[in-house]
Amino acid sequence: MHFISEQRLDDGVLEREFTLGDIPGTLWTPESAAPLPLVLMSHNNGLPKADPRMVARARYTAARGYAVASIDAAGCGDRPRSAADERARAELRRAMQAGEPVDEIFESFIGPLVENAVPEWRATLDALLELPGIGGPVGYSGGWTALGIRLAVAEPRIAAAGFFAGGFVPRAQREEARQVTIPLLLLLQWDDEGNPRQRALDLFEAFGSKEKTLHANLGGHTGTPWFELEDGCRFLDRHLK
Repeated sequence: MHFISEQRLDDGVLEREFTLGDIPGTLWTPESAAPLPLVLMSHNNGLPKADPRMVARARYTAARGYAVASIDAAGCGDRPRSAADERARAELRRAMQAGEPVDEIFESFIGPLVENAVPEWRATLDALLELPGIGGPVGYSGGWTALGIRLAVAEPRIAAAGFFAGGFVPRAQREEARQVTIPLLLLLQWDDEGNPRQRALDLFEAFGSKEKTLHANLGGHTGTPWFELEDGCRFLDRHLK
């Protein structure tokens, strides 16, 4: 892991950009002498790790006493997209706008993205836990629910996870949800135009966790109330501190 820049932000959080091979990432840490628990914060849909909403979440969480890290998955941010990925994204958008079935397009596109992202996140986790001042436990927080499910099954170091939406999750991860047993918090926007509500509810029911909580709020995909960020940090506090 190679750090390429750093800046101390006005809330006291240190923001450092890094690379791990060809993977770009950002690490946010508060001023603290104690070993910090770590939160992996994911994103998808081609968004960069510098997306303002995600950065705000990361800074808020770091200020609560966590090391927070995010990386750009393949095709996100400045990482290149293949011509096949561009065609798949365009076809998925076209089908959704036209109200056509998207399951098969989604499966053929998102499934491989999840499988390819998991080794990158695990390599990033290995590198982060070698840094001074980061000691775990590890949590996952993000809108890429399919990736979170796969990581929760494959990575025993993840102790708790917060997921957003979950309406569109590949079949493989919907099946794997039964193997997820860590504490979970699932956020659901009741009127989310991009995530079928019943599928999200079915996914919540499928999780094998004995402790799982569902928070549902009215509104569309980007309308999650700010107080859910505070509640999400309280969830992390219970399981990572």
